[in-house]
Amino acid sequence: MKRRTLILSALGATSALIVGWGVMPARSRLGDKGLMLPKEGDVALNGWIKIAADGTVVLAMPRSEMGQGIHTALAMLVAEELDVPLSAMRLEQAGSDTIYGNVSMLVASLPFHPTETEGEHKATKVKVGKWVVGKLARELGVNATGGSSSVADAWEPLRLAAATARGSLLGAASLQWKLPVDELTVKDGVVSHASGKSAPYKTFAKFAAATPPGEVKLKPRAGWKLIGKNAPRTDIPSKVDGSAQFGMDVRLPDMLFASARMCPMLGGGTGVIPSNAALAMPGVERLVLLPPYAGSTAGFAVVGKTSWHARQGALAVDATWQQRPLGGLDSTDIQAKLLATVNDPDKTGFAFYTRGDAQAELTAAASEAGKSAGKRVIESTYTAPYLAHATMEPMNCTAQVKAGKVTIWVPTQVPQFARMVAAKVAGVSIEAVTIHVTLLGGGFGRRLESDFVAQAVRVAMDCGGRPVQLVWPREEDMTHDFYRPMHVAKLSAVMDAKGAVSTLRIKSAGDAISPRVMARVGFVTPIDTPDKTTNEGLFDLPYGVANQHMAHVATRMDVPVGFWRSVGHSHNAFFSESFIDELAVNAKQDPVEFRRPLLKEAPRYLAVLDLAVSKANWSSALPAGRARGVALHESFGTIVAQVAEVSMEDGKPRVHKVVCAIDCGTVVNPDTVKQQMQSSVVFALSAALYGKIDIQAGVVQQSNFPNYPMVKMVQSPVVDVYIVPSQRAPAGVGEPGVPPLAPAVANALFALTQKRYRSLPLA
Repeated sequence: MKRRTLILSALGATSALIVGWGVMPARSRLGDKGLMLPKEGDVALNGWIKIAADGTVVLAMPRSEMGQGIHTALAMLVAEELDVPLSAMRLEQAGSDTIYGNVSMLVASLPFHPTETEGEHKATKVKVGKWVVGKLARELGVNATGGSSSVADAWEPLRLAAATARGSLLGAASLQWKLPVDELTVKDGVVSHASGKSAPYKTFAKFAAATPPGEVKLKPRAGWKLIGKNAPRTDIPSKVDGSAQFGMDVRLPDMLFASARMCPMLGGGTGVIPSNAALAMPGVERLVLLPPYAGSTAGFAVVGKTSWHARQGALAVDATWQQRPLGGLDSTDIQAKLLATVNDPDKTGFAFYTRGDAQAELTAAASEAGKSAGKRVIESTYTAPYLAHATMEPMNCTAQVKAGKVTIWVPTQVPQFARMVAAKVAGVSIEAVTIHVTLLGGGFGRRLESDFVAQAVRVAMDCGGRPVQLVWPREEDMTHDFYRPMHVAKLSAVMDAKGAVSTLRIKSAGDAISPRVMARVGFVTPIDTPDKTTNEGLFDLPYGVANQHMAHVATRMDVPVGFWRSVGHSHNAFFSESFIDELAVNAKQDPVEFRRPLLKEAPRYLAVLDLAVSKANWSSALPAGRARGVALHESFGTIVAQVAEVSMEDGKPRVHKVVCAIDCGTVVNPDTVKQQMQSSVVFALSAALYGKIDIQAGVVQQSNFPNYPMVKMVQSPVVDVYIVPSQRAPAGVGEPGVPPLAPAVANALFALTQKRYRSLPLA
C-alpha cells in the first residue's frame, strides 16, 4: 500500500493544525486538550502532550510495551521536536479517542489493501473504496499494538503534535517577552534569547495552551539530535529494580486469586464439575463456571486467598468434560486434508496475484515439445505446523466489578477490545469499564485476544466487589491458545536449459485468520474478500519471473487460530525462499548469484542481500562440518536478508551465527532495531527447530516447555545486525526478522547434508 498522505491545514484565526489522511477526511489527530486527563498544575497543549507542574513533558501513550522498546521510540519522537532530554519525558496511558487509533495497523489487518488513488487491492483488484477504511478508522480508532506498525503510525502525528506544542510555547514566550519568535531558541526545554532572557517551558505552559502555534515546521533531518542515535531504553531501570508492573504484578487491597481450568478437548464443554473437594480445602473461596467467551473453551475457575490456594483447589476438582459435538480434531488428519487440497486441480482457491499465464507455461513445459526444448518443471510441497505463542508471562487479568462499574488491570495489545469484551460480559456500557494497561511479558499476537479478560470479569462478578486476579497456568496457556494455522504449499516452476526461470506458481492451503479474529470481538468484515494474511509474502515476491500465479485455498479446520508474530509471512517465507534455493541448485548456480538477475528490477532488495552476504563473507571457506544458507524477505514494509551458519551436532541442527541486514526506512533508535532483530532470530529459531503443536482426539499434546522447547542461551547463535541507511519513512521492525530465519537455516542444512528440508520443525 502506498504510504498515507498527510493533510495539513490552518483553520481560521486559531491556526489549529489538522492532521488527517485520505481515509480519514477532516479528522484531527492532534485532538482536544481535554483528552489529557488533568492533574493539579498540569497544562495540556493538545491531545498528546502536556507540561507537568515540575516541567516534565507528559506523552499520552497509546501503545503497549511488550519488550519491543516502543515506549522509548515514541518518547524520542516527541523529545526531538520539543528539544527536551529523553529523561524529561513521562508517559501516561492514552484514552480511547480515535486520535490514538493505530490507523496503519487497522488498514494493514483488513482483508484488502486499498491504495491512495484507486481504493483497489494491488493484487486482487477488489474495489473497496476509501469510505470503507475511513468508516472503520472513525468508528473503531483502535489503540492496537501489532503489525510492526507503532513507529510507522506515530511518525507523522506525534512529531507534528510535538512541533505544534513547541510552536505554542515559543509563541507564548514571544508574547510575554515582547520579542520576535524567530529570535528565540530552545535547548533542553529552556527557551532563550540573545538578550540573556531564559526560562523553562513550564513558565509559558498556561499561556501556551491558549496561544496559536503559528507556522509549524518539523525539524529538518540535519537538525536531529535524538532520532537515529542510540538511546537507552526508558523501561530498563524499572525492570532492573523490580518496580515495573506486569499483569501478574498487580496487587490490590483485599484481592483474591483465581486459577482457570478448561476442557482439555478444543471446542468441548463442561459436564459435571463438582466443587465439594475444592471448597473443602483451606483458603479456597468459590468455584465459578466459565462459558466459552470470546472464542475460549468452556471451563471453570477456582478462587482462593492466594494463587497457590486457587491452583490447588482447581487441581482437586474431578471434572467430567463434554466432548466436542463433531468429534475430536487431529492435526495429522488436517495435514492430510491440506495436502489433498493443494494437489486437487479442482480446488483452485483465490488467485491473489497473477502475471502472464503460468498454467499455460507449465503445461507447455511438461509436453514433449517443451522437454525437447530443454524446459523442465520443478515441483515441491512444503508444510508448516500449528504453533503456540508461548509468551513468558501466561495469560492473566485482574478485574473488579463493583457498583455497576468494571475495572480491569491487564497486559493487552488492544485495550478497546478488552473493554468491549469486559462490558459485554458484565452487562454494562463500555463507558462503565476502566482499563489499566500493564507491561506485557510477551505478546506476539496472543494478547490481541480478550478471552482471558472475559473470564476474569466473569469470576469478579461472583466475588462481591473484591478484585480478583485470574491466571492461566502454563499448561492451560499452551493447550488453549489461538494457534498459528497449519499451512501447506505446492510450488511449481519452469526452468530452461540455462537455468533461467520463466514461471512460478504457488498454491497454498490453510485457515484464514482475520475473519476468525474479527468474529471473536463481534465484528464482521464489511465486504466478502479473501484474507490476504494467508498469502502475504507470496503475492508480493520481488523476483522478476515473467509468469506468476499465487493462489490460496482458505479452509476451516475448527482449530482456534490467531495472529502469530509475522503472521502469514512466517511460513510463506519458508515456502518461497526454500524453493528459490531449490531452483538455484537445479540451475547449478550459487544461491546468491541465482537471485541477482531475478532482482534486477528490485534494487532495494538487492542492496539488502548484498549487505548481508558481504558481512557474512559468503564466499569464504568455513571449517569442516559447517555450511551457510541465505534467505531474503519483505514484510511490514521492511526488507531483511539473513545468512545462517550451521552444523549438525548429535544428529541435530546447530545454528552458530546469523548475519542480518535490514532496510526498515528511517531508524529512530538503532539499538532497538538490533535488539529486535536478535529477538526475532531467537524466537524464529525456536519455532524453526522445535515448534510444533500436535492435536490428537481434540487434545493438544504439548503442554509446557519440556515438550514445547525453546532455544536455550547456550544454543543461541551470535547475531550480527547491519542497518541499511535510508531516508524513507519508518517501517516495521518487531516482526520482519522472523520470516527469513527458517529458510536460511533450511538452505544451510541442504548445503551441509544435501538433504532438502521441506517440513517444519527442522529438528
